[in-house]
Amino acid sequence: MSQMRAARFVELGRMECEMVELPNIAEGDLLVKTEMASICGSDLHTVFHGVMRTDFPQVPGYPGHEGVGEVVESKHPGFRPGDRVLCCPAPLEARTFAELQRIKGGYCIKLPEYKGPVSHLLMAQQLGTVIFALRQRPVDLVGRNVMVQGQGSAGLFFAYLAKRAGAAKVIVSDLSEARLAASRALGGADVALKSDGKRGSAHIKEAVLEQTGGEGVDFLVEAVGSKVSLLEAVDLVRIGADMLMFGLPDTGDVVNYNFHDFFRKKLVMSSTYGAQEEPGRVSFKMALDMIASGEIDVSPLVSHVFPVEQVQEAMLMAHERSDNALKVSLSF
Repeated sequence: MSQMRAARFVELGRMECEMVELPNIAEGDLLVKTEMASICGSDLHTVFHGVMRTDFPQVPGYPGHEGVGEVVESKHPGFRPGDRVLCCPAPLEARTFAELQRIKGGYCIKLPEYKGPVSHLLMAQQLGTVIFALRQRPVDLVGRNVMVQGQGSAGLFFAYLAKRAGAAKVIVSDLSEARLAASRALGGADVALKSDGKRGSAHIKEAVLEQTGGEGVDFLVEAVGSKVSLLEAVDLVRIGADMLMFGLPDTGDVVNYNFHDFFRKKLVMSSTYGAQEEPGRVSFKMALDMIASGEIDVSPLVSHVFPVEQVQEAMLMAHERSDNALKVSLSF
């Protein structure tokens, strides 16, 4: 085998499957045969909005960073051929959309014993980033009202973990009815609101105020990364609330923010990322354990799987949320 299949980011808004040369690995690296890879919201912002890299064509496999596969060659002391691993590379080193990927051993976690499909364990990458964010920015949620904007896989997990942490009421919003239904089914959302994607959607603000006695929520997570949801966020929280801005921004442009309202409400806003660099990759391991033990059932979230040859169709489905898409993945 001298060549492999790989999805390639060839121009803004387009990915293609190509035959490319096999990668070489260096000391500390693994060569992993990819079994499945999932499309993340940050991949969509990269491919359709160009927020990370805009030089084309990009390296094969980029920007995929959620993957599972088998080690076929190892130059890392912690792994050997035959090990099955979760791949969580740093974004700029991401190559999981390739049939064989070079990856630093530190970005891999051995898969636990699990009788279910590997697609379930693949969800641990996204779940791990959410666990990491909540551990980095801890907020006591017991008895408090929570809002999660966006119910992609990250937003779904934020809602679930907030409810599990003792939140009194979890309110979620999304453009997709399917995602709102999934949030209810997963056990996160108490109240699910359909967004129209427009700034100043009166019905969202009115509903949130009605559900919180006119005050707004105590804790808000922005899990979309859109200008619209960012600008809407301040309207949905009470005085003294905490806000976690988790979604990768879909633009590099300056966002004109209403600092007056932010100031008058005495808000605390934070952001975090970098679960891939966490010592010991503790949050990803916690996510794998939750799924493998049955503590969380992620099976309803894995909605569509495409062969890598159909990467463009898969990206468009994930971007447009068509056919009730939740989590869209690629198979090899």
